[in-house]
Amino acid sequence: MNQPLAYVHPGAKIARNVVIDPFTTIHSNVEIGEGTWIGSNVTIMEGARIGKNCNIFPGAVISAVPQDLKFGGEESLAIIGDNTTIRECVTINRGTVASGKTVIGKNCLIMATAHIAHDCHIGDNAIIVNGVALAGHVTVGDFAVIGGLAAVHQFISIGDHAMISGGSLVRKDVPPFTKAAKEPLSYVGINSVGLRRRGFSTEKIREIQDIYRILYQKNYNTTQALSIIEAEMEATPERDDIIQFIRNSSRGIMKGYTGSTL
Repeated sequence: MNQPLAYVHPGAKIARNVVIDPFTTIHSNVEIGEGTWIGSNVTIMEGARIGKNCNIFPGAVISAVPQDLKFGGEESLAIIGDNTTIRECVTINRGTVASGKTVIGKNCLIMATAHIAHDCHIGDNAIIVNGVALAGHVTVGDFAVIGGLAAVHQFISIGDHAMISGGSLVRKDVPPFTKAAKEPLSYVGINSVGLRRRGFSTEKIREIQDIYRILYQKNYNTTQALSIIEAEMEATPERDDIIQFIRNSSRGIMKGYTGSTL
């Protein structure tokens, strides 16, 4: 939609039925899919690839260069999947040579003032709540929820269906299907409410609970726990997802909750 009070670079590729509100700036080397709405005072910089039916609210800055002193001006992307909503004043930086792109999946909700740094990869249906700060190279799984004002250290991985409480400092990886809270960040159970909402059966939720009881509540070290889980638990996609996530963790997983208070 031609909006005379917005600036759209002639090199941008904008689908015909995109709505661009006044005072928005869209740079060259940008692609925006059908049905997307861009609110006023949005800045979309080079390397943005925005999908169909997205909603980007006023003040957002998409695909700015990374806040990384190693960045050398290389070409890179910020990719946003279909049906994703980006609320007011969100900042999303494009990638560096490390991966070449920052990626946000489909059907995500990125709430106001959140920051997503270079080379982050966020899965589908994730919710990033107000004021969350993701450092560079963070990976967030499908259906994960990160509570407001949480701060996530660089190179952290957060598993599918995990839920992190507001205000958390995330210094260790958070395995799939879990709830994370307290300081230091700790396992406080599985995300059973979220799993039920997404159609997981009672039996499947019980299976996941049994796996994490072995891992966090039986006084085994991680290597022992994984060996017992593999030996005693039937192979299922969920079991294998948990095992693979933990074995691939470069920073180590969050601790178990001891019940102590601060």
